[in-house]
Amino acid sequence: MPNRTGWIALATAAMALIGTTTSANAREVVRYEAEAQRLYLVLGEGAAIRYTVAVGRPGKQWQGKARVSGKFVRPAWTPPAEVKADNPALPDVIPGGAPNNPMGVAAMTLSGGEYAIHGTNKPESIGKFASYGCIRMHNEDITDLFARVDVGTQVVVTR
Repeated sequence: MPNRTGWIALATAAMALIGTTTSANAREVVRYEAEAQRLYLVLGEGAAIRYTVAVGRPGKQWQGKARVSGKFVRPAWTPPAEVKADNPALPDVIPGGAPNNPMGVAAMTLSGGEYAIHGTNKPESIGKFASYGCIRMHNEDITDLFARVDVGTQVVVTR
């Protein structure tokens, strides 16, 4: 059942990862206490579902508040100008579901238009500083989160 009152918290700061695992089974209900490189779906009364994520590389991290502005299954990906400049051989658009599509099985865009919470075609990047600012999740985890939140859910990113 979708979470109608929860919000998403993301702690991106320290490189020291507490209890790091790259398993999609790392999802669990816990007491909400911000840990680095973790995404929490805050359920209320101090409880949250915790997911391990990949976050922005040094210099590509951000903090602040946003809202989930859209939800997409198997989205196509258009590399942003900064990514294209760093990787000129990238095509202008990578179709949804293509093995080289970095968005994975689903994506939730964030207000402001620059970033998303999405799956990945590189599960080995989870738990690392690996993106241009987007939040990467195991495909199984983005599928779980996608089913639990609605457009408009608040996202708070701290460092």
